[in-house]
Amino acid sequence: MTDTQGIAPAIAQALEKRGYKDLTPVQKAMLAPELDGQDALVSAQTGSGKTVAFGIAIAPTLLQQNGRFGPAGAPLGIAIAPTRELAMQVKRELDWLYEFTGVSIASCVGGMDIRSERRTLERGAHIIVGTPGRLCDHIKRGALDLSSIRAVVLDEADEMLDLGFREDLEFILEESPAERRTLMFSATVSRSIAKLAESYQKNAVRIATASEQKQHVDIEYRALLVTPSDRENAIINALRYYEARNSIVFCSTRAAVNHLTARLNNRGFSVVALSGELSQNERTHALQAMRDGRARVCVATDVAARGIDLPGLELVIHADLPTNSETLLHRSGRTGRAGQKGVSAIIVPVSQRRKAERLLDGAKVSPAWVRPPTVEEITERDGVRLLADPSLNEDVGDDERDFVAKLLEQHGAEKVAAAFVRLFHAGRSAPEDISEVSMEARKPRRDSFETVENNAPRRDRSDFAGSEWFTLSVGRKQNAEPRWLIPMLCRFGKLTRQDIGAIRMQQTETYVELAADAVDRFTSALGKDMMLEKGIRVKAMEGKPEATGAVREDTRPPRAQKKFVKSDQSSGRPGDDKPWKKKAKPAGDYGSGAKPAKYEGKKDKPFEKRGPKKQDR
Repeated sequence: MTDTQGIAPAIAQALEKRGYKDLTPVQKAMLAPELDGQDALVSAQTGSGKTVAFGIAIAPTLLQQNGRFGPAGAPLGIAIAPTRELAMQVKRELDWLYEFTGVSIASCVGGMDIRSERRTLERGAHIIVGTPGRLCDHIKRGALDLSSIRAVVLDEADEMLDLGFREDLEFILEESPAERRTLMFSATVSRSIAKLAESYQKNAVRIATASEQKQHVDIEYRALLVTPSDRENAIINALRYYEARNSIVFCSTRAAVNHLTARLNNRGFSVVALSGELSQNERTHALQAMRDGRARVCVATDVAARGIDLPGLELVIHADLPTNSETLLHRSGRTGRAGQKGVSAIIVPVSQRRKAERLLDGAKVSPAWVRPPTVEEITERDGVRLLADPSLNEDVGDDERDFVAKLLEQHGAEKVAAAFVRLFHAGRSAPEDISEVSMEARKPRRDSFETVENNAPRRDRSDFAGSEWFTLSVGRKQNAEPRWLIPMLCRFGKLTRQDIGAIRMQQTETYVELAADAVDRFTSALGKDMMLEKGIRVKAMEGKPEATGAVREDTRPPRAQKKFVKSDQSSGRPGDDKPWKKKAKPAGDYGSGAKPAKYEGKKDKPFEKRGPKKQDR
């Protein structure tokens, strides 16, 4: 590193060993003279080097005059992160940054053995890294003493407030000494963050780095416009087209993560899942598989992937649109880090294009609106990769020469080359056919599953000549409704709404009519299992449902149109010529003027016992 002014010597030595040539903007900002010993409220995007930044900033506060730590006892510094993964990542960064200071760093995170953590705290530590909930547990049980704390760091403070950790953070800060330094790092400074800073910081220096004002310049944003039924096919083709060293696919729910993980696994991708329902051990193994190359695709929810730093992450795919622009930037910020290039691909169903445009405008991102990679484009890209394979440029070794000659003599060069091509494609999933959509498409009139092609006029009944019927293993008893059955059939069966004819629902099953030209497409899309989501099984029928006896054929004549004729017996009063006017009730009915049986024999004036009127008093 060329400039070490203001950095503790032991920290500068660690940075030089790590190969740092220059500091990021947020790291340089933390070395400003006016920040010496002061609290700070820092806003910087994910991937800007915040961990090293606050590590550099708090070092003078924690280290002794000789630039090293003394014997470990009660902790001097504490760093709080919203998730287990981010806390462990912060610990790994501080481990190498403080390598030459004699530091002892302990972690306190949920999901780990709390007894082992308690024993570590009893032995003493200089810096504690943990999640809010677990830190509060140790403090309340007397295992963590904050009386000697000199510096507190809140990393991803906005996310901790969003996850409901406000009370835990306030408890930790109130248990810390009043003369401590408090550094808050947040992607954005919302009103809640500003209020927390006002309550627990003293004359805090506000730092806003340039990265807060714009998206990562090393990220190429691409919006892939698809029909809803091609959403998963677009994800598969994007993964195949880019063949990234590491990729992450973001879904909105745990169920979506599980479904997409199973789909990609069946297609031959080396994939791991990351969601809140996994244990700490499972999450650790999943991330390690990505780091050592055993897996190349991670399917994750937003919260589970908060703060994760995967080396060589070249591709981010938004399988589901994020809820806001900040989440879009945070997801995309997993790639394009440390000067490396990355791609952020946003899957946009045509029915959600306007929502996607609002999110992108809010994030100040201008993506390239394109169609998903086609089979031809992926095949061409595979050819380029094959021709660039390094093994083709290597000379034939002496130990290989005899066998190569024998191979060519026995099979010929053409067959050997064909076998090489087949072996290259053997470990890769075949790309999917993608339906074309108009790039000028806009959001349909109704925000539903319907696409531009689904808004076309419905087929006439004559177009269903030769149609075939299928039965679904779900009915009224399972609360089945056409409004969610039809989108499911379109999504999994590669259908449009125009391909679906009559739907007849029974107690435990549903009969669906499909146009003749859609049957082969439907059956091939479902595969041999003939399954939809939620365990719904599909079976082809022989003939119409009426043949089973479960449904009676509708032989009723068409309903005649009502005609309203003016009555000849009209009395001339308004409404007498309207046949839909309610008829008068017959005598004897309650309310017709005659008393009901239960009032017989009672006084005709039940209110006579009241006092005299006001004028009679």
